[in-house]
Amino acid sequence: MTDTLTPVLTAQWDQPDAFTLAGYRRAGGYQGLPKALSMGPDAVIAAVKESGLRGRGGAGFPTGMKWSFIPQGDGKPHYLTVNADESEPGTCKDVPLMMANPHALIEGAIITSFAIRAGHAFIYVRGEVLHVIRRLQAAVAEAYEAGYLGTDILGSGYGLELVVHAGAGAYICGEETALLTSLEGYRGLPRNRPPFPAVEGLYASPTVINNTETIASVPSIIANGAQWFSGLGTEKSKGYGIFSLSGHVANPGQFEAPLGITLRELLDLAGGVRAGHRLKFWTPGGSSTPILTDAHLDVPLDFEGVAGARSMLGTRALQIFDETTCAVRAALRWTEFYQHESCGKCTPCREGTYWMVRVLERLEHGEGSEDDLEKLLDICDNIVGRAFCALGDGAAAPVQSTIQFFRDEFLQHQKEGGCPFDPAASTLWANGAR
Repeated sequence: MTDTLTPVLTAQWDQPDAFTLAGYRRAGGYQGLPKALSMGPDAVIAAVKESGLRGRGGAGFPTGMKWSFIPQGDGKPHYLTVNADESEPGTCKDVPLMMANPHALIEGAIITSFAIRAGHAFIYVRGEVLHVIRRLQAAVAEAYEAGYLGTDILGSGYGLELVVHAGAGAYICGEETALLTSLEGYRGLPRNRPPFPAVEGLYASPTVINNTETIASVPSIIANGAQWFSGLGTEKSKGYGIFSLSGHVANPGQFEAPLGITLRELLDLAGGVRAGHRLKFWTPGGSSTPILTDAHLDVPLDFEGVAGARSMLGTRALQIFDETTCAVRAALRWTEFYQHESCGKCTPCREGTYWMVRVLERLEHGEGSEDDLEKLLDICDNIVGRAFCALGDGAAAPVQSTIQFFRDEFLQHQKEGGCPFDPAASTLWANGAR
């Protein structure tokens, strides 16, 4: 790992005109695009493969490899879809990225579309973030006017139409096949796989789906070279990423650093846990990843390091909870979210999340028993690997890990006939306490 912070996508966020075409160009923007057009599609894919870029939306799949799955010479139209439907609790990196640096995403979308030989690209944005949608639409209009979009981009003969699409506001549409279904105008429900989107995606044609940060990282790779990017991070988790710190931390915010940085280092940068308190537990990648504790402060925040701690790096959404937080209540709040956002298509997720909420409510109010913990774990076992998509696995993860690390706290609720924590002591739960 190199320097503690490596601002690339966030380097110009403090500039008042960073979101404009002029501001982006002044910072070196749109230098990767002409280089990519001169390289050719196959060379662009090879460069992204060599860089080691992995998906920044949670799964961490090698980006260049995903692009290479698109069949060539098939006679079908190809599509790029950018997954900007950010809605995981704790995940808050893509919205500020699109607000402060929309042209990085647009340039990345053009380069990616050129590489996979797509003539149309879509940015699927969560409909509630209207300010982001307007910012993106204005940036797209600037790009068209400057000749970066439309027909014959920069005289290359390549053309691309880019559409900013506002979703209707459903967590399930963050799942890539549900996103495609929604984009086609239907209710956002996940699809069977196979066929995979690379073969039969949007409008039954080959489609690449990547996260906002993944696509926005492409221009700097092409402009600076694959070796520059692969020189950051760790051996298997290359490059930089945006780490989002929220919750009980002195200075929450976005920290762009090489993969492999630790929570201890990030907390030092953020001023530590709020004054007078200590770290109790945290999420490495949003609420759908198993929680970790203060014993994991020095776990490298890369795909392999977090997996070795039996969690997932996910979207690098680091929610920080101090000792005033009731672990049972936290698990309940997260599970209530997943119950509400379950699309209802499959029984394990639809029924499993419902019953997990019922059991957790009973436990939080001190009305449960130790047998209820086993019942919860049994429900989780019947969800994990059996749900239609990853939402079910994500809903089970915080429950399983909370019981693993804080079993005694569940039992304490039973002994005291209710929650032993004072909700007023926690700034996170005070407004929403029962």
